[in-house]
Order: sequence, then structure tokens, then C-alpha cells
Amino acid sequence: MRIMGLDVGTKRIGIALSDELMLTAQGLDTLERGRLKDDLEAINNIIKERGVYEVVIGLPLNMNGSYSAKTKEIVEFADSLLKATTIAAKMWDERLTSMQAERVLLEADISRAKRKKVMDRMAAQIILQSYLDSRKKG
Repeated sequence: MRIMGLDVGTKRIGIALSDELMLTAQGLDTLERGRLKDDLEAINNIIKERGVYEVVIGLPLNMNGSYSAKTKEIVEFADSLLKATTIAAKMWDERLTSMQAERVLLEADISRAKRKKVMDRMAAQIILQSYLDSRKKG
């Protein structure tokens, strides 16, 4: 059993998976966005193939915790995912995860072109790891 983390963007969806013990998150893939139906089908296929029982979706809140237009888009995406699958889904505060991912990649001296390719996957990994760490405390 695994948990999946998603960083849903306008152009791409970063995907991360937990290990089977649900202790660590690993970046899995970056899905280029297409039609919503196709995106949900691709995510559902990964859920089935990898034994995922829960999905954590990054929620892009404003710094003061309020919702933006982007937040509402992600909530609508999460609602669509819940209708397309039978597993649990949670929203998780993703404020500053893209900045964290960028910083990690810069410190690793990754070129701009390569950073662009792995940024969303890295953000999904950070979202999922944050969620997994919170479960350890509880």
C-alpha cells in the first residue's frame, strides 16, 4: 500500500509515491496536462498499478491562508479525481513547496532546462513527504 502525492499545475502534474512503509516520498513522474478525462485516467492507472490507497493533493493557498482562483481550480480537480476513483484524497497545504524544490535543485547545480523538467515532480515529493512526516507526529 502506498500514498500518492500530486502537485497539480496548469501545464503539468508532478507525481510522487511513498515507499510501502509510508515513511519516505520519491518523485515518480511528471504528467503533461491534457484533457481532464485523460489526466484522471493516467492518474487512475498509476493508482491501480502501484497499489495506492490514498492521494494527497497540494493545495496552493495564499500566504495568509486564503483561497485564490488557482486554489479553487485545484479543489475542482480534486473533486473530479474523487469521482473518478474509489480511494481517499486529501488536500495538503503546499505553500512554498515550489520554492523549496527550486532551492534544492539550485543547490544541486541542476541546469535551468533540467530543473524545469523535474520541478513539478520534486514539488509533489515535498508535499507528500510533509504529509508523511505529519502522520508520524500524530
